[in-house]
Amino acid sequence: MKVLLWHVHGSWTTAFVQGRHEYLLPVVVGPGGSRGPDGLGRARTWDWPASAREVTPEQLRDEDVDVVVLQRTRDLELVREWLGREPGRDLPAVFLEHNAPGLEPGDGPVPHTRHPLADRADIPIAHVTPFNELFYDNGRAPTTVIEHGIVDPGERYTGELARAAVVTNEPVRRGRTVGADLLPGLAAVAPVDVFGMGLAGLHERYGLDAGRVALHDDPPQAAMHAELARRRVYVHPVRWTSLGLSLLEAMHLGMPVVALATTEVVEAVPADAGVVSTRPGVLWDAVRTYLHDEDAARLAGKAARAAALERYGLPRFLSDWDVLLGEVTR
Repeated sequence: MKVLLWHVHGSWTTAFVQGRHEYLLPVVVGPGGSRGPDGLGRARTWDWPASAREVTPEQLRDEDVDVVVLQRTRDLELVREWLGREPGRDLPAVFLEHNAPGLEPGDGPVPHTRHPLADRADIPIAHVTPFNELFYDNGRAPTTVIEHGIVDPGERYTGELARAAVVTNEPVRRGRTVGADLLPGLAAVAPVDVFGMGLAGLHERYGLDAGRVALHDDPPQAAMHAELARRRVYVHPVRWTSLGLSLLEAMHLGMPVVALATTEVVEAVPADAGVVSTRPGVLWDAVRTYLHDEDAARLAGKAARAAALERYGLPRFLSDWDVLLGEVTR
Protein backbone atom coordinates (compact mmCIF):
# COMPACT_ATOMS: atom_id res chain seq x y z
CA MET A 1 0.00 0.00 0.00
CA LYS A 2 0.86 3.66 -0.23
CA VAL A 3 0.42 4.97 3.30
CA LEU A 4 0.23 8.70 3.95
CA LEU A 5 1.34 9.87 7.38
CA TRP A 6 2.98 12.90 8.91
CA HIS A 7 6.25 12.81 10.83
CA VAL A 8 4.78 13.57 14.25
CA HIS A 9 6.48 11.10 16.59
CA GLY A 10 9.93 10.11 15.40
CA SER A 11 10.47 7.03 17.56
CA TRP A 12 7.06 5.56 16.76
CA THR A 13 7.44 6.27 13.05
CA THR A 14 10.85 4.60 13.05
CA ALA A 15 9.13 1.32 13.90
CA PHE A 16 6.13 1.86 11.62
CA VAL A 17 8.16 2.50 8.44
CA GLN A 18 10.00 -0.82 8.85
CA GLY A 19 6.95 -2.54 7.31
CA ARG A 20 6.42 -3.72 3.75
CA HIS A 21 4.55 -0.66 2.47
CA GLU A 22 5.48 2.63 0.85
CA TYR A 23 5.29 5.50 3.30
CA LEU A 24 4.57 9.02 2.04
CA LEU A 25 5.86 11.73 4.37
CA PRO A 26 4.77 15.29 3.54
CA VAL A 27 7.52 17.90 3.45
CA VAL A 28 6.84 21.64 3.54
CA VAL A 29 9.92 23.86 3.36
CA GLY A 30 9.60 27.35 4.77
CA PRO A 31 11.88 30.40 4.81
CA GLY A 32 15.54 29.53 5.26
CA GLY A 33 14.85 25.86 4.66
CA SER A 34 12.89 25.43 7.89
CA ARG A 35 10.28 22.69 8.15
CA GLY A 36 7.11 23.08 10.17
CA PRO A 37 4.78 20.49 11.74
CA ASP A 38 2.73 20.20 8.53
CA GLY A 39 5.75 18.80 6.69
CA LEU A 40 8.79 17.60 8.63
CA GLY A 41 9.52 14.91 6.05
CA ARG A 42 12.05 12.21 6.88
CA ALA A 43 13.76 12.06 10.24
CA ARG A 44 17.27 13.42 10.64
CA THR A 45 18.26 11.63 13.86
CA TRP A 46 16.67 8.22 13.16
CA ASP A 47 17.51 5.66 10.49
CA TRP A 48 14.56 5.18 8.10
CA PRO A 49 14.46 2.94 5.01
CA ALA A 50 14.14 4.25 1.45
CA SER A 51 10.49 3.14 1.37
CA ALA A 52 9.77 6.13 3.63
CA ARG A 53 9.96 8.97 1.13
CA GLU A 54 9.28 12.65 1.19
CA VAL A 55 6.55 14.24 -0.93
CA THR A 56 5.55 17.85 -1.29
CA PRO A 57 1.82 18.73 -1.22
CA GLU A 58 2.02 19.27 -4.98
CA GLN A 59 3.62 15.86 -5.58
CA LEU A 60 1.08 14.22 -3.28
CA ARG A 61 -1.72 15.03 -5.73
CA ASP A 62 -0.12 12.65 -8.23
CA GLU A 63 0.24 9.79 -5.74
CA ASP A 64 -2.34 7.02 -5.57
CA VAL A 65 -2.72 7.06 -1.79
CA ASP A 66 -4.38 3.92 -0.39
CA VAL A 67 -4.79 4.91 3.25
CA VAL A 68 -3.93 7.75 5.62
CA VAL A 69 -2.79 7.38 9.22
CA LEU A 70 -4.02 10.53 10.95
CA GLN A 71 -2.34 11.65 14.18
CA ARG A 72 -3.78 15.14 14.69
CA THR A 73 -7.12 16.72 13.84
CA ARG A 74 -5.07 19.09 11.66
CA ASP A 75 -4.28 16.11 9.40
CA LEU A 76 -7.95 15.88 8.44
CA GLU A 77 -7.81 19.44 7.10
CA LEU A 78 -4.58 18.82 5.21
CA VAL A 79 -5.95 15.72 3.47
CA ARG A 80 -8.97 17.72 2.31
CA GLU A 81 -6.80 20.62 1.17
CA TRP A 82 -4.02 18.66 -0.51
CA LEU A 83 -5.87 15.65 -1.91
CA GLY A 84 -9.45 16.91 -2.20
CA ARG A 85 -10.63 13.74 -0.45
CA GLU A 86 -12.56 13.19 2.78
CA PRO A 87 -10.80 10.83 5.23
CA GLY A 88 -13.07 7.96 6.19
CA ARG A 89 -15.29 8.45 3.16
CA ASP A 90 -13.20 9.01 0.00
CA LEU A 91 -9.95 7.80 1.57
CA PRO A 92 -9.60 4.95 4.07
CA ALA A 93 -8.25 6.34 7.34
CA VAL A 94 -7.10 5.41 10.83
CA PHE A 95 -6.59 7.90 13.65
CA LEU A 96 -3.49 6.95 15.64
CA GLU A 97 -3.77 8.25 19.21
CA HIS A 98 -0.32 8.61 20.79
CA ASN A 99 -1.27 10.58 23.87
CA ALA A 100 -2.85 9.82 27.18
CA PRO A 101 -5.99 11.94 27.67
CA GLY A 102 -5.61 15.38 29.18
CA LEU A 103 -2.21 16.15 27.68
CA GLU A 104 -3.32 18.53 24.94
CA PRO A 105 -4.98 21.95 25.39
CA GLY A 106 -8.73 21.58 25.15
CA ASP A 107 -8.70 17.88 26.03
CA GLY A 108 -10.97 18.34 29.02
CA PRO A 109 -10.60 16.78 32.45
CA VAL A 110 -9.52 13.18 33.01
CA PRO A 111 -11.28 10.72 33.19
CA HIS A 112 -14.02 12.54 31.24
CA THR A 113 -11.82 13.44 28.27
CA ARG A 114 -13.75 12.99 25.05
CA HIS A 115 -11.69 12.02 22.04
CA PRO A 116 -11.88 14.55 19.14
CA LEU A 117 -13.07 11.75 16.79
CA ALA A 118 -15.65 10.43 19.26
CA ASP A 119 -18.58 11.57 17.10
CA ARG A 120 -17.34 9.78 13.97
CA ALA A 121 -18.02 6.12 13.24
CA ASP A 122 -16.13 6.03 9.92
CA ILE A 123 -12.56 6.37 11.23
CA PRO A 124 -11.27 3.85 13.78
CA ILE A 125 -9.06 5.10 16.61
CA ALA A 126 -5.91 3.06 17.19
CA HIS A 127 -4.66 3.65 20.72
CA VAL A 128 -1.06 2.79 21.60
CA THR A 129 -1.90 1.45 25.07
CA PRO A 130 -4.93 -0.19 26.71
CA PHE A 131 -4.73 2.55 29.35
CA ASN A 132 -5.36 5.24 26.75
CA GLU A 133 -8.30 3.38 25.24
CA LEU A 134 -9.78 2.92 28.72
CA PHE A 135 -9.42 6.53 29.83
CA TYR A 136 -10.66 8.28 26.71
CA ASP A 137 -14.37 8.64 26.07
CA ASN A 138 -14.26 7.28 22.52
CA GLY A 139 -17.96 7.85 21.81
CA ARG A 140 -19.19 6.19 18.58
CA ALA A 141 -15.74 5.68 17.12
CA PRO A 142 -14.57 2.07 16.73
CA THR A 143 -11.38 1.51 18.69
CA THR A 144 -8.50 -0.89 18.81
CA VAL A 145 -5.17 -1.07 20.62
CA ILE A 146 -1.91 -1.65 18.80
CA GLU A 147 0.83 -1.59 21.38
CA HIS A 148 4.24 -0.17 20.58
CA GLY A 149 6.88 -1.98 18.61
CA ILE A 150 10.59 -1.32 18.94
CA VAL A 151 13.40 -1.73 16.42
CA ASP A 152 15.63 -3.88 18.61
CA PRO A 153 18.89 -2.01 19.33
CA GLY A 154 20.37 -5.23 20.74
CA GLU A 155 21.42 -6.22 24.23
CA ARG A 156 24.11 -3.60 24.80
CA TYR A 157 23.99 -2.99 28.53
CA THR A 158 27.32 -2.70 30.33
CA GLY A 159 26.27 -0.55 33.29
CA GLU A 160 29.91 0.47 33.61
CA LEU A 161 29.02 3.96 34.82
CA ALA A 162 27.43 4.13 38.27
CA ARG A 163 24.98 6.77 37.09
CA ALA A 164 21.23 7.01 36.49
CA ALA A 165 19.86 7.79 33.02
CA VAL A 166 16.66 9.71 32.29
CA VAL A 167 15.20 10.42 28.84
CA THR A 168 12.72 13.28 28.55
CA ASN A 169 11.73 15.92 26.03
CA GLU A 170 11.07 19.54 26.99
CA PRO A 171 11.19 19.01 30.76
CA VAL A 172 11.33 22.75 31.48
CA ARG A 173 8.10 23.39 29.60
CA ARG A 174 6.34 20.17 30.64
CA GLY A 175 7.51 20.23 34.26
CA ARG A 176 5.54 18.06 36.64
CA THR A 177 3.93 16.11 33.80
CA VAL A 178 7.27 14.44 33.01
CA GLY A 179 8.47 14.46 36.62
CA ALA A 180 11.12 17.17 36.15
CA ASP A 181 10.49 18.31 39.72
CA LEU A 182 11.59 14.86 40.94
CA LEU A 183 15.08 15.22 39.49
CA PRO A 184 16.53 16.94 42.59
CA GLY A 185 15.51 13.95 44.70
CA LEU A 186 17.05 11.55 42.20
CA ALA A 187 20.25 13.60 41.95
CA ALA A 188 20.60 13.44 45.73
CA VAL A 189 21.12 9.67 45.55
CA ALA A 190 22.87 9.28 42.19
CA PRO A 191 24.68 11.25 39.52
CA VAL A 192 22.22 11.69 36.66
CA ASP A 193 22.46 11.96 32.87
CA VAL A 194 19.40 13.52 31.20
CA PHE A 195 18.96 12.84 27.48
CA GLY A 196 16.36 14.47 25.22
CA MET A 197 15.22 17.60 23.46
CA GLY A 198 14.64 21.04 24.94
CA LEU A 199 16.84 20.64 28.02
CA ALA A 200 18.16 24.21 28.18
CA GLY A 201 17.36 25.88 31.51
CA LEU A 202 16.70 22.64 33.40
CA HIS A 203 19.44 23.29 36.00
CA GLU A 204 18.16 26.78 36.70
CA ARG A 205 14.49 25.82 36.81
CA TYR A 206 14.94 23.09 39.43
CA GLY A 207 18.12 24.18 41.21
CA LEU A 208 20.13 21.23 39.92
CA ASP A 209 23.86 20.93 40.56
CA ALA A 210 25.71 20.77 37.23
CA GLY A 211 28.23 18.49 38.92
CA ARG A 212 25.47 15.95 39.63
CA VAL A 213 23.22 16.33 36.59
CA ALA A 214 24.63 16.29 33.05
CA LEU A 215 22.50 17.23 30.02
CA HIS A 216 22.74 15.54 26.60
CA ASP A 217 20.59 17.61 24.24
CA ASP A 218 19.00 15.86 21.25
CA PRO A 219 21.56 13.16 20.45
CA PRO A 220 20.99 10.88 17.44
CA GLN A 221 19.11 7.76 18.48
CA ALA A 222 22.00 5.36 17.91
CA ALA A 223 24.37 7.52 19.94
CA MET A 224 21.84 7.83 22.74
CA HIS A 225 21.36 4.07 22.91
CA ALA A 226 25.12 3.55 23.16
CA GLU A 227 25.35 6.04 26.02
CA LEU A 228 22.25 4.80 27.84
CA ALA A 229 23.64 1.26 27.90
CA ARG A 230 26.72 2.46 29.81
CA ARG A 231 24.61 3.83 32.67
CA ARG A 232 23.77 1.55 35.58
CA VAL A 233 20.01 2.14 35.76
CA TYR A 234 17.23 3.72 33.73
CA VAL A 235 14.86 5.99 35.68
CA HIS A 236 11.40 6.93 34.40
CA PRO A 237 9.96 9.70 36.62
CA VAL A 238 7.04 10.56 34.33
CA ARG A 239 3.72 11.23 36.03
CA TRP A 240 1.33 11.40 33.11
CA THR A 241 1.94 10.49 29.51
CA SER A 242 1.45 7.64 27.14
CA LEU A 243 3.94 4.81 27.54
CA GLY A 244 7.37 6.30 26.84
CA LEU A 245 9.18 4.63 23.97
CA SER A 246 12.48 5.51 25.61
CA LEU A 247 11.49 3.26 28.52
CA LEU A 248 10.89 0.35 26.14
CA GLU A 249 14.14 1.07 24.31
CA ALA A 250 16.05 1.01 27.61
CA MET A 251 14.47 -2.35 28.42
CA HIS A 252 15.51 -3.67 24.99
CA LEU A 253 19.07 -2.55 25.74
CA GLY A 254 18.98 -4.70 28.88
CA MET A 255 18.80 -1.91 31.47
CA PRO A 256 17.14 -2.30 34.87
CA VAL A 257 14.17 0.04 35.26
CA VAL A 258 13.09 2.26 38.15
CA ALA A 259 9.81 3.95 37.30
CA LEU A 260 6.75 5.74 38.64
CA ALA A 261 3.77 3.38 38.69
CA THR A 262 1.57 5.55 36.50
CA THR A 263 -0.43 5.05 33.29
CA GLU A 264 0.73 1.93 31.38
CA VAL A 265 4.07 1.44 33.19
CA VAL A 266 2.63 -1.08 35.64
CA GLU A 267 1.76 -3.37 32.72
CA ALA A 268 4.98 -2.84 30.78
CA VAL A 269 7.53 -3.43 33.54
CA PRO A 270 7.31 -6.81 35.29
CA ALA A 271 8.40 -7.18 38.92
CA ASP A 272 11.72 -8.83 38.12
CA ALA A 273 12.72 -6.10 35.64
CA GLY A 274 13.18 -3.38 38.25
CA VAL A 275 11.18 -1.39 40.76
CA VAL A 276 7.86 0.38 40.05
CA SER A 277 6.19 2.49 42.72
CA THR A 278 4.21 5.68 43.31
CA ARG A 279 6.55 6.50 46.21
CA PRO A 280 9.65 8.44 45.17
CA GLY A 281 11.48 7.27 48.29
CA VAL A 282 11.04 3.65 47.23
CA LEU A 283 12.38 4.50 43.78
CA TRP A 284 15.44 6.30 45.15
CA ASP A 285 16.21 3.32 47.41
CA ALA A 286 16.08 1.08 44.36
CA VAL A 287 18.47 3.38 42.49
CA ARG A 288 20.91 3.16 45.42
CA THR A 289 20.66 -0.62 45.36
CA TYR A 290 21.43 -0.88 41.66
CA LEU A 291 24.32 1.58 41.91
CA HIS A 292 25.98 -0.63 44.53
CA ASP A 293 24.91 -4.09 43.33
CA GLU A 294 25.96 -4.60 39.73
CA ASP A 295 24.78 -8.22 39.69
CA ALA A 296 21.26 -7.26 40.75
CA ALA A 297 21.21 -4.55 38.11
CA ARG A 298 22.32 -6.95 35.38
CA LEU A 299 19.76 -9.60 36.34
CA ALA A 300 16.93 -7.06 36.34
CA GLY A 301 18.11 -5.75 32.98
CA LYS A 302 18.00 -9.23 31.44
CA ALA A 303 14.44 -9.68 32.70
CA ALA A 304 13.53 -6.26 31.30
CA ARG A 305 14.88 -7.16 27.88
CA ALA A 306 13.07 -10.51 27.80
CA ALA A 307 9.78 -8.84 28.71
CA ALA A 308 10.21 -6.08 26.15
CA LEU A 309 11.05 -8.48 23.32
CA GLU A 310 8.01 -10.60 24.11
CA ARG A 311 5.46 -7.80 24.34
CA TYR A 312 6.90 -4.96 22.26
CA GLY A 313 8.74 -6.78 19.50
CA LEU A 314 8.70 -5.32 15.99
CA PRO A 315 7.17 -8.35 14.13
CA ARG A 316 4.02 -8.32 16.28
CA PHE A 317 3.67 -4.55 15.91
CA LEU A 318 3.96 -4.60 12.11
CA SER A 319 1.61 -7.58 11.85
CA ASP A 320 -1.04 -5.82 13.94
CA TRP A 321 -0.83 -2.75 11.72
CA ASP A 322 -1.06 -4.84 8.55
CA VAL A 323 -4.29 -6.37 9.86
CA LEU A 324 -5.79 -2.97 10.68
CA LEU A 325 -4.75 -1.35 7.39
CA GLY A 326 -6.18 -4.35 5.55
CA GLU A 327 -9.49 -3.98 7.34
CA VAL A 328 -9.94 -0.26 6.65
CA THR A 329 -8.99 -0.59 2.97
CA ARG A 330 -11.02 -3.75 2.31
